[in-house]
Formats: sequence, structure tokens, C-alpha cells
Amino acid sequence: MKSAVETVDETRVKLTVEVPMVELQPNVDKAYKEIAQQVTIPGFRKGKVPPRIIDQRVGKPVVLEQAINEAMPELYRRAVTEADIKPIGQPKIDVTTIPGLTGEDDGDDLVFTAELDVRPEIELPDLSGVTLTVDSVEVTDEDVEESLTTLRQRYASLVGVDRPVADGDFLSIDLRAAIGDEEIDTASGVSYQVGSGNLLPGIDEAVIGLSAGETATFSAPLAGGEHAGEEAQVTVTVVSVKEQELPEVDDDFAQMASEVDTIDELRENLRTQVADAKVNNQAVQARDRLLEHLLENTEFPLPQGVIEDEIHRHLEGEGRLDDDEHREEVREQATDALRRQLLLDALAEKVKVQVEQGEMVEFMLRTAQQYRMDPNEFIQSAAANNQMPLYMAELARNKSLAVALRDVTVVDEAGNAVDLTEFIGDEDEDAAATTTETVEVEADEPEADEAAEAEDGDTQQS
Repeated sequence: MKSAVETVDETRVKLTVEVPMVELQPNVDKAYKEIAQQVTIPGFRKGKVPPRIIDQRVGKPVVLEQAINEAMPELYRRAVTEADIKPIGQPKIDVTTIPGLTGEDDGDDLVFTAELDVRPEIELPDLSGVTLTVDSVEVTDEDVEESLTTLRQRYASLVGVDRPVADGDFLSIDLRAAIGDEEIDTASGVSYQVGSGNLLPGIDEAVIGLSAGETATFSAPLAGGEHAGEEAQVTVTVVSVKEQELPEVDDDFAQMASEVDTIDELRENLRTQVADAKVNNQAVQARDRLLEHLLENTEFPLPQGVIEDEIHRHLEGEGRLDDDEHREEVREQATDALRRQLLLDALAEKVKVQVEQGEMVEFMLRTAQQYRMDPNEFIQSAAANNQMPLYMAELARNKSLAVALRDVTVVDEAGNAVDLTEFIGDEDEDAAATTTETVEVEADEPEADEAAEAEDGDTQQS
């Protein structure tokens, strides 16, 4: 196999590949066997039709097309590896020469081109002089009382009230949406807490002040369906009104809600929990602010083809390909997401992130929980769909920020140094982990292949 790389622009290249037809002979033989099993030709048993008869009745081009389509993903991967390029997204592949089919002077090589987006060169800024500021760990009495209120809400009961709706009430409501004279949708017995913001914009203003049995109408854009985004007239009827009744703050509540005996002990426990949460939040803030610093101080071109493909996939999934306004919203989201991904990939390479087997297992378990799936089924599905390299890359991106935080200075609002070793580890821990875990990871986990697979559709000829 021979290949040549032509630069189209900063993030796109054209790869021209020549493959001796002799290398495709196993694929051609397989194609003949598969076609022989599929066709019915008088005088021949299924599976026993000779290649020359298949050429006469079916056509040699059909055989070669099937053979080339099957071989193309592996040919593409080999070409990308030998050319030492880092693809991103799907390539556009064109077969330009098939010996004996596309011209008299075809020679003995299959020739195809692959135009593809590639990862840009990214030069990351030096982090050694960077100082990041995070919130101080100071627990106030107000923090403790807020945590106590949250705990009380977990043990609260809902009590019906005979009064107009107020902010924070829990309602049962009926909804009817219409555009003009056309009724679009209805729903009955919908549970809603006033002020939660998880239903329709404008509904809080409409229901506050209503009593059970009363109705109001307001305008709101529809969230889904074929009329998604269109303004509709929504009629809401309050069926019932309930308010949250919190338990008393006393020793009985402390014993019910915790393992301590008194409310004072419960408050002390909550103070400790709030302090721990604030320490954890310092690590999260430091990570987020490091990412912000890198994004603000790193410039690089983005592969526009990848962005356009993501926009099309997103809009097609929503059935909104003609929605130009939404297209620009999706473009902004896709651009930001790709920029973060490419930057973190470059950071992971720079800090030489290694993903250990235990980390990968823990990451997959957490991800399965987020999708509310059985962990074993989730991992098996990911492996069957060749998604393990994607999850490994995502874990490496997350870990790269933690490793990079070792190179910066983190202080709180008072200027005090913040020790994040508990969350980001140190180089000694990495060295110990490398000697005990890395070999096992390399042996057992699939290698993250950055080369995108060739498209599965029919081979194109030009």
C-alpha cells in the first residue's frame, strides 16, 4: 500500500491511497462465496456457482464493489496509521480506480481518496505561573440552617389548603394547549411545584393567586412534538393546592433523621458535612477555572466539517433541519463542545495521562448509574458497539485537568494556599500506580484508536 497526503487547510487533508489488487484477493474470494450462496442459477447448486458464471450473470463490478466495501475500513485505518495523521469525524471516501473497470490504463492497483478532518496542532500555555482563586471554606450558621431545612424537606408531608396558590405550593393541574382554534395537546392531573421552573415558562405567573377550580390562560412556546418552538395558548386549571409541612426542629426529629440523639448534635454533624462539601467544591471550582484559563489563552482552528456534521445530526434527530434560528444555537453549542474536547485531548497528551483499569471500571459504573442501566449490560453494550475507546478518551480528558492542577497555584479568597492533593493526587502516587496497574490496563483494555472508521455505505466511484 502506498499513500500520499495533501493538505486542504489547517484542519483538513486529502489522502490518496494505492492498494495492489492482490491484497484484495481474499475479500474478492469471500464476495464470490457470499454471492454464490445468494443467487439461484439453473444447473448449479447454491454455493457452488463458479466465479466465471457469477461474472456473466451478476457482473464482475458487483463482486468487486462488495469486496472493496468490506475491505475499506481496514484499508483506511492502515493508510491513516502509515500517514501518521489524527483523523476526527467521518471521512469522505471516493474510489477512483478499479483495475479493469474504470479505464484501459488502470494498472494493477485499486486507488481511492479519503478527504477528512484532522486534529489541529494545539500549543498549550505554560501553567507554572498561574494562580487560581476558589471560595474559602467558611461554614456559617446560615449554612447549617439551610442544610437543616433541606433535611427537614426530605421528611415533610403535603397538606391540602383552602386558599389561593402561593409560591412554593404543590399543585395538581390540568393543561390544554392550542394554536389558533386547533387543540394541540391536553394533560390531566399534572403535579407541579410553583417556582420549580420545570414546566412551561409563564405558568407560575398564571397560577399564583388562583384557587382550586379556577382557570387562567397564558402564552408559552411548546417544548416538543411537531409544533416544538411554536407559541401556543395554554389553559391551566388548578385542581388542588397543597403546601409542604415541615417537621419540628427538636430532638425527636434528630433521632428520626439521623443516628444522633439531640438537635445540637445533628447541627454539628451538618456543620461538618457542609465543610466537607465546601472543600469538595474547591476542587470542582479549581478544575473549572483551570479549564476556563486554558480556553481563554489557547487559540487553534476548528474542523468545520465535524461541526457541520454534528449540527446536521442534531437537527435531523429533532426534525428541525429547516429551523435556521435553532441551527445557530446548535452551531454555538457544537463549536464550544468540540473546542473543549480538542483542548482536553491535547492536555491529556501533554501531561501524559494514563488510565488505570480500576479507574476505567469505576468510571463505567458511574456512567451506567447516570443512564440508569445495569452496569454489566452497559459495559457489554459499550464493548459490542466499540464505544470503550470513546469512554476511555472521556476519562482521560477528565483526568488531564486533575493532573494539570498540580502545575498551578490554588488559593482561597483570603490568599491562603489550598491543598488539593486529596483530589488530584501527586506524582509519587502516579509512579506507584504505574508499576502496579499500567501493565494490566495495557493487556486487558482495548486501545483507544483515534482513527475514525470509514463510512459503511456503498463505495463511491468517480
